[in-house]
Amino acid sequence: MTPDYLRAVSFSTPDHIPMIFHINDACWRHYPQERLFGLMEGHKLLFPSFARPAGEYTPDYCPNARKDHTYTDDFGCLWATSVDGIVGAIISNPIADWNKLDDYIPPDPDFSMGVGPVNWEEETVRIQREKNENGFAKAGLRHGHSFLQLCYLRGYENLLIDMAEGDGRIWKLIGIVEDFNLHIVSKYVDMGVDVMLYPEDLGMQHGPMLSPRLFRKYIKPSFERLMKPAAAEGIAVHMHSDGDIRQLADDLTDCGVNILNLQDLVNGIDWIAAKYRGRLCVDLDIDRQKVTPYGTPGQIDALIKEEVEKIAVREGGLIMTYGLYPGVPLENVGALMDAMEKYAFYYS
Repeated sequence: MTPDYLRAVSFSTPDHIPMIFHINDACWRHYPQERLFGLMEGHKLLFPSFARPAGEYTPDYCPNARKDHTYTDDFGCLWATSVDGIVGAIISNPIADWNKLDDYIPPDPDFSMGVGPVNWEEETVRIQREKNENGFAKAGLRHGHSFLQLCYLRGYENLLIDMAEGDGRIWKLIGIVEDFNLHIVSKYVDMGVDVMLYPEDLGMQHGPMLSPRLFRKYIKPSFERLMKPAAAEGIAVHMHSDGDIRQLADDLTDCGVNILNLQDLVNGIDWIAAKYRGRLCVDLDIDRQKVTPYGTPGQIDALIKEEVEKIAVREGGLIMTYGLYPGVPLENVGALMDAMEKYAFYYS
């Protein structure tokens, strides 16, 4: 049987709304682990395969999410973070000086994902295992694969000035990044993944990080070329972006996106509903700024109910995702888990 996730994407009447709950690695030092284990055990819909570890759980932090350890990734970008488990920020850009472009050697996608190594034989095994266990497999590019990668290489201000002034050297840099990404996309297409992920933050608290005009000139054509191989094979194209992306929304769907992962309150529940309800699958990123950290359990329940009522239709079109980070009261964490499991069956 087709998994509910894919049925939600294709508006093929899933048994329930797919609910995804991520626990950031930093949480395992912030909260009592026994409390988190108990919450996971009590919510089988959200954590169907969870098995409590025998002892203390120590996450394997990403290389760019280790406190007091700077990390130079395969593109030559230097990362630093102050909290274990929280992905850091770039503190040194390898091509901040254009004079370094001609001698720049990008990573090899046969061995690198951009942030850390890749073994494609192992990835092939993983994809097949996911298909066997879950009925479908997801894979894709690293977070910040295109626009942000250009920012990491040049620096955000430098890049926007390059774009605004029409510096021709930017096209070479875009080509370097795109060729790397396209190789990875092609690998996963050949493996037969069911959902291709293109995570890339484009929004700020108010408005996008670059103007729609600059996005359409420099970034959108690359997005289109990166998404085309997946779309051509009938693979669902999943696009993630934090922030306010309303001014770029039509451009993203033009590129071939058919699952749009965007934040709820920043973009507005009513705007999302009016724009996409019954038309495009929304992977709704549940609020992490206002209601879940500072509201009451009742307000959290009301938020999830409102989002389901306004955005979902019986045929599907809604997936809901929450990322837990340190600072949310455990009472609220439990209330959110309860609400997600409760309203997953709203249309059942």
